[in-house]
Amino acid sequence: QVQLVESGGGLVQAGGSLRLSCAASGRTFNDSPMAWFRQAPGKEREFVAAINWNGGSTGYADSVKGRFTIARDNAKNTVYLQMNSVKPEDTAVYYCAATSRIGRYYYTVTEQYTYWGQGTQVTVSS
Repeated sequence: QVQLVESGGGLVQAGGSLRLSCAASGRTFNDSPMAWFRQAPGKEREFVAAINWNGGSTGYADSVKGRFTIARDNAKNTVYLQMNSVKPEDTAVYYCAATSRIGRYYYTVTEQYTYWGQGTQVTVSS
C-alpha cells in the first residue's frame, strides 16, 4: 500500500521558517515528479511547488517564488518544502503529491497526481 506521510507543520510567526517533509512508502518515486499543494479554508487546493525525478527541474507558484524551496532525497524516498519568510496568507493545510508517471518533467495541476498525503497544517501568525 502506497503512503505519503507529511510532517513538519505547525504554528510559526510571520517572517519565520518551517521545513515540511513527505516520506513515501509502499513504492519508490525516484523516477517520477512530486509536488506540494495547499488548501486554505473555503478555498480550492492550489499548486505550491513541484520537482522532477532527479531534482534538476523545479517550479513554483508566483505567490511563493523566492521564499519556498522544494527538494528531494531519492535515497530516502522523501521530498521537502523549505518555507522561509512565511506570511499569514501561507496558512493552509499542505499536501504532498506523487504520480506513477515516469518522465523528465513535473506537473502543476492536481489531476496529474495519483497519490496524496493526509496533509499537515501550517498556521502563520501576524
